[in-house]
Parts: sequence; structure tokens; C-alpha cells
Amino acid sequence: MKNLATALFALLFTFSASQAQETQETPATVEPGGVEQSIGNAQAGLFGAWVSYEGRLSNTLAIRAEGGLDAGFYYTYLTKETVFMAGPSINLEPRWYYNIKKRAAKGRNTANNSANFIGLSVKYLPDWFTLSNDKFYNIADQVLIVPKWSIRRHIGSSNFNYEAGIGIGYQYVFLKQYGYLENASEAYMDLHVRVGYTF
Repeated sequence: MKNLATALFALLFTFSASQAQETQETPATVEPGGVEQSIGNAQAGLFGAWVSYEGRLSNTLAIRAEGGLDAGFYYTYLTKETVFMAGPSINLEPRWYYNIKKRAAKGRNTANNSANFIGLSVKYLPDWFTLSNDKFYNIADQVLIVPKWSIRRHIGSSNFNYEAGIGIGYQYVFLKQYGYLENASEAYMDLHVRVGYTF
């Protein structure tokens, strides 16, 4: 799993460096109503906090690289208690802002990619550390692949924004390294509501 994490970090670094070089050497023209060339963002939700970089691929496509802390409450049948756990996450998500041009044509605010979008979230939760109220539980290495429908809106003339989305996808948990006979896989539902600041 450490090799996977290293590969993801290398991919994120390479992408960020190539986007920065493109911006400095040959800045691409952005049509009115298209996605931003690049934006940084910090967000918080009920179950975590994240920082991200979003780079433009075309006038309606962008790719988002994100790192942060995912959190949640889990009920354990073994001890009959609710356990809080939080751990690191790395996410790479292409996004198609399918109505950004229509919003711009109607005179609506599209700043900082304020539009509806369909994304494909590919998230890795590494077992680096776990913050929990019970020392016997930890977040196992896992990969989540979730297609999502979401909205993103800029709040007034400020740099604040909010995002909400929902999707159903696939979760694969690497359990063999913890002594289990098999790894686990199952359907996974992702629902997120976040507020953030664009910089």
C-alpha cells in the first residue's frame, strides 16, 4: 500500500507541476463560461477537512487532486458501541461541469467553477494513522471508486463556496495484510456536504 500512496503522490505532484508550467509559459485561453484555469480550495464538512487543487483540462472538464482527513462514526457489533474514527485520504477526481456554459449564458455566477458537475472520485484511504476514541480500531487500507453528481456554488462576491453531492460506487478493502483470509469489496454510497474557501 505504501507503493500505491507513493505513486499517487508522484502523480499529484507531476500534474500540479505541469499545470503550473503551462500557466507560466503558454497560458490557455478560457472561453466565457468555461472552467477556471486553476483554483486551490480548502473545505470542511461534517466528516472531515480537505485541501485541493483543481486544474482545467478543457472549457467544461477539470481534474481535482485532494488530500485531507476523512472522519465518521461506526457502530461495532462486537462491543455494542459507537466509535469515532478519522484518517488521511487522497482523492483524484475528473469533473465534467456540464451546465457551466448555460449558467454563464443566463448571467448566473460561474466564478470558481460554480456549476453542476459529474465526477468520478478515485479515493485512497491509507492506514497511516487513525484518530479514534477507541485504540483498538483503525481504518484499513482501502480504495473507493464512486461516480457522483454534485453542485458547487460560489457564495456572493466572496471566495467562500459550498458543495453537495451524492453517488454510489465500489469499495475495496485490503484485509489480507491484517490477517484475514480475503480482501473485502462491496457497494459504497457517498454523500457529501461541504463549505470551503477558494484561494
